[in-house]
Order: sequence, then structure tokens, then C-alpha cells
Amino acid sequence: MKLFRRAHRRAPSYGPESTDPVLLTAVAAGEAEALEILHRRHAPWLRARLNYRCSDPDQVDAALQETFLAVWRNAGSFTPRPGDTDAGAWLWTIAIRQLISQLRRRANRWISDIEAEPYETIGDASAEDTVLLNIEHGPLGAALHTLSPELRAAIQATVLDGLTVREAAQILQIPEGTVKTRVMRAKARLREALTS
Repeated sequence: MKLFRRAHRRAPSYGPESTDPVLLTAVAAGEAEALEILHRRHAPWLRARLNYRCSDPDQVDAALQETFLAVWRNAGSFTPRPGDTDAGAWLWTIAIRQLISQLRRRANRWISDIEAEPYETIGDASAEDTVLLNIEHGPLGAALHTLSPELRAAIQATVLDGLTVREAAQILQIPEGTVKTRVMRAKARLREALTS
């Protein structure tokens, strides 16, 4: 991956122990080494979470690469909340959208030879992302962890990640009807867990 140095902005001093906002400020100033530090820090867990949602390692690799390209292009748009030293939620938002974009491009390839425009994520975590983070760490997150892995994967793919049933079926490598059934069962069990 060849990165081009952009117009000169003054980069802060940074190193492997720097916080994510400092590294992103350095990336916005064109410091490729800061991007490498961010990649070493975040790529492993991003890959693990993407692998959980997609069984195709090539798609996961492509989504991860596009994620850090988007970070390189849009680092200046990251706006941390006061006291926030971690950009994990922002990076995850980019990564899951890149994965969805990869899967949609692959699904549409047979319909048209025209390549879809690459999707770029710009800006801070949206209200939707904040809600998703609260879900992950709230009562619903605890209820999700009581589901079997199959039911949890189906509900996460369709409801939390916003995939269509067809896209979820491709990722999970199961028929669409099975996805629908698992989502119905997962919702029923979540309802029981949250109302009892």
C-alpha cells in the first residue's frame, strides 16, 4: 500500500504510546508512521470482529485495507469527545461499513460490469453508532450473549449491522430462509430475556 504525503500540516510529536487522537492528528498531517501504529494497535481486533461477521478471509482483508485507506484520507475528520483517548468506535464504524460495501459490490458484480464507487466514511461516530455501542454494553448486549452463536450471528448481521437477509445469508453461508428463522427465534428469546 503506497501512501502519498499530503500538503504539510504540523504533526504533533507521537510514538507507540500516543493516544488515538494524537495519532490521527499526525495521520491527518501526512505521517504514515502514525498510521502504521494505529494499524498495529487496531487491525487485530478489527479483523477478529469482521471475521465474526464474514467467513470469507479475502473480503475481510479487503474491508480492512479499505478501512485504513479511509482513515488515511479522513483522519482530519475525527473529532474525539472530551477525555476520549480511543478511536475504536470510529474505526469499527468505518470497518463494518467497508465490509458491507465489499459484499454489496461482490453481489452486484454479475448484474453490471461497472464498478461501484468506493464507499468512504467521513466524520465522527453517528448517533446510530453511539446507540449500537450502548446496545453492546447495555442489557441488550448481555441478553445477546445468552443466545447461541448461530442465533447471535443472525441477529447481529441483520439488525445490528444492517445487512439484508440475502447479504446475511452470504456472509453466514446459510440459506436465506434459515437466516429469517434464526432472526425470528433470536428476537423471541431476546424478548423473553428482557421482559423476565
